[in-house]
Amino acid sequence: MSLPKDELPIDNSQHHSDADYETPELAMVEVSQSVEQLTNAEGEQQAELFHDMLEEAEPGTVALLLESLPLDERYERWSQVDAGERIAVLDLMRADPRNGILDEMPEAQLDLLFSQISAEDLIEWSDTLSDAMTERALSQMGERQRQHYDRYDQYSENEIGRYAEHQFLALNLTSTVSQAQRFFRRIKLDCNDHVFLLDEDDKYIGSVRRHDVFRAAPESTLESLLWEDSRSILADASLIEAAEAIEHSNELEIAVVDANGIMIGRMTLRTATALVREHYESQLMATAGMDEDDDLFAPITVGARRRAVWLGINLLTAFLASATIGLFENVLEKVVALAVLMPIVASMGGIAGSQSLTLMIRGMAMGQISSGNFMSLLKNELGIGILNGVLWAIVIGLIAGWWFSDPIIGTVIGAAILINMAVAAIAGVVVPMILQKLNQDAALSGSVILTTVTDVVGFFCFLGLASVLYLY
Repeated sequence: MSLPKDELPIDNSQHHSDADYETPELAMVEVSQSVEQLTNAEGEQQAELFHDMLEEAEPGTVALLLESLPLDERYERWSQVDAGERIAVLDLMRADPRNGILDEMPEAQLDLLFSQISAEDLIEWSDTLSDAMTERALSQMGERQRQHYDRYDQYSENEIGRYAEHQFLALNLTSTVSQAQRFFRRIKLDCNDHVFLLDEDDKYIGSVRRHDVFRAAPESTLESLLWEDSRSILADASLIEAAEAIEHSNELEIAVVDANGIMIGRMTLRTATALVREHYESQLMATAGMDEDDDLFAPITVGARRRAVWLGINLLTAFLASATIGLFENVLEKVVALAVLMPIVASMGGIAGSQSLTLMIRGMAMGQISSGNFMSLLKNELGIGILNGVLWAIVIGLIAGWWFSDPIIGTVIGAAILINMAVAAIAGVVVPMILQKLNQDAALSGSVILTTVTDVVGFFCFLGLASVLYLY
C-alpha cells in the first residue's frame, strides 16, 4: 500500500521497532536459559513462569522459545500469548512450527488472527500454507489487502516482487517539503529514510532523502530535492540480486518497480539481511536433504518420512559403489591391503569434489556463474584438482608402498587418487550446472550425486588398476 501522494495519510497498520525483531543470534543465550527453566517446570508452575517471560520477551524471543518446546507444551504456552502479539510471533517462526500452531487453533481464533494479517505476511506464510488455509486467510482480509496479495502473488518465491513491502511514503513532484516533513513526523515505518516521488500513474521517478527534507525550506518543492543517485529494483529480480543491490547502495530502502516502472513496494535493508540469512541457512540444511523450515520437534512420523527419502537415495548410491567393488572380488581376495586402502581413495576424491561443489553453489547463489565464465572456471578447477592430485598421489603412494613393502600398491593408489581428484573437480563444477538446468536444487542433491561419482570412479580406478597389475 503506497501512502496517498496528495494528502496526509492515516495508517492503521501495526509497525514494530527494531527491538521487536530480535535476531536468533542475539536471543540464543536467553532462549536456552528460558527453555531449561520451562522444561524443568510442570503444569501451573510452567504456565506462571512463561507468563512472566512474556512480559519482557520480544516477539523474536517468544518465537524461538516456542520452537524449542515439545509439541504438547508448545500449544499450551501458545494459548498464553496475547492476541495482539500473535502475528508478530508467528511471522518470526519457521514454517513447520507456525503451521502446526495454526492447525491447532480453534476456528474463531484463527479467523480473528487472519483478520489482522497483512498482505506481506500472508504472502510469506502462503509459501508453506495449504491452499485451504490461504483461502481462509484471504476471506478474512480487507479488500485492499487482498488486492495487494494478488499483486505480489504473481511473482515467484525467488523474486523480490513477492516480498516487497507495500507500506512506504510517496508524494508527487509538486508536493512541498512541509508535506514531506509531516509524513516523516507522523508516519513511522521501519527503515524509512526516503520519500518516493511518483507521477500520476504511480510510475517511480526518484526519491528524496530524509535529511534533505529537514534541511530544506518548507515551501520548496520536492522536485528540487530529487536525489541524483535514486535507484530501483525490478520486481522480477532474484532475492539475492535484490539483496546485493541494496547492500551496494548503502541505503536503508530501495523502490521495487514492475516492468512498466510502476512502484509496487520497497525493499529494506532489514528484509535483505533476512533473505540472505534464510538463503544460506537453506543451503546448509539442504546439504543434509532437509529444509530450514523443518520443526525441531516435528512429529516422529513426519520427520522420519522426510529423511527416509534421502536415506533411500543414499542407499541406492551405496549399493552402486558396493557393486563396483564386487566386480573386483578376485583381486581383493589375493591382495588384502587393497581393502585397507580403498577408503583413502574415496575420501580424497570426495573432499576434492565437495570443495569445487561448495564454490560452485556459492557462485550460483551470488549470480556469479554464467555460460561465459563456465569453461574458464572448469579449467581452473580441473587444474587445481590435477595439481593437488599429483601432490597427494606422490605422498600417499610413497606411504602405502612403504607401509605394505610393495611399490606396486603405492603406484596403484597414487594413480587412482590422481584420476579421482581430477574427476571430482570436474564433477564438482558440472553436476550443479546440470541440476540447475533441470530446475533442481544443487545444494539439495549435488552432494549425493558427487559422492556417488567419486566413490564409483575411485573404486573402479583403484581396483581396476590393481587387477591389471596383480592378476595379469
